[in-house]
Amino acid sequence: MDDLAGFLRTRRARVDPAAAGIPVDGRRRVVGLRREEVAHLSGVSVDYYVRLEQGRATQPSEQVLDALARVLGLDRTEREHLHRLARQPRRRTKAPSGRVRPELLRVLDLVVDAPALVMGHRLDVLAGNRLAGLLYGRPDVVGLNVARHLFLEEGEHGLYAGWETCTLDVVGHLRLAAGKYPDDPRLTSLIGELAVGSERFRRLWARADVRARTHGCKAYRHPLVGLLELHQENFALPDGSGTELLVLTAAPGSPSADGLRLLAGLDAAGAADEGVRDAAGARAAE
Repeated sequence: MDDLAGFLRTRRARVDPAAAGIPVDGRRRVVGLRREEVAHLSGVSVDYYVRLEQGRATQPSEQVLDALARVLGLDRTEREHLHRLARQPRRRTKAPSGRVRPELLRVLDLVVDAPALVMGHRLDVLAGNRLAGLLYGRPDVVGLNVARHLFLEEGEHGLYAGWETCTLDVVGHLRLAAGKYPDDPRLTSLIGELAVGSERFRRLWARADVRARTHGCKAYRHPLVGLLELHQENFALPDGSGTELLVLTAAPGSPSADGLRLLAGLDAAGAADEGVRDAAGARAAE
């Protein structure tokens, strides 16, 4: 699904030659750096670099990878991805099972005032609390795939107010997952489904950008309570499975905090009493 050669090609195409100290004139037709320019700046032979991009050179040294990362201007996440791709195919990492420990479910139950999810490396929701179900409009969020929901079900004018940014984050995460678990058939199938069903996914996937999920703002257009501007905090589990606990909180005293309180007033089936319905409808109309 992902390979060192393709990653190198996309990374050199985004480097500004002038910023790399290469004179540029109006006759230049190459986007980014040429192969020989990357080789020269990295201190490797042109022949060796060409073989890297053609997939004919395997197991480059740490020194070569570090030099390439410097020339290509890779950030920390991209550097780690480059090194991971270079270690393939001799060592494969088995995809996690997706099982959630009972102890983690007990932790999830303790989060009552904010939507909280346990999410796997394919962006499958493995567990979620009641408020997470109300946020996504389904009593049970287990089995929801966030990537499929984002690209194929909701679309640009659905639940996700920051849809374009979310798509960048999701594709960047799936790129990382593909590098970690290249032999995961379910991940391969998901990526194929998204590529067939979404033109935007195809364009973003071709860019080969990688992104690590940590924390940040997420905005949702909820049909009952209106705009929810929440802060997402990601807690990676220490077992190295790629599974994370995600908690979405609102700033105290904010309209989004009021919105979460309205959501919390909904019953487990997603229905509301008349008072909550009226307040939610009034807020959504603001």
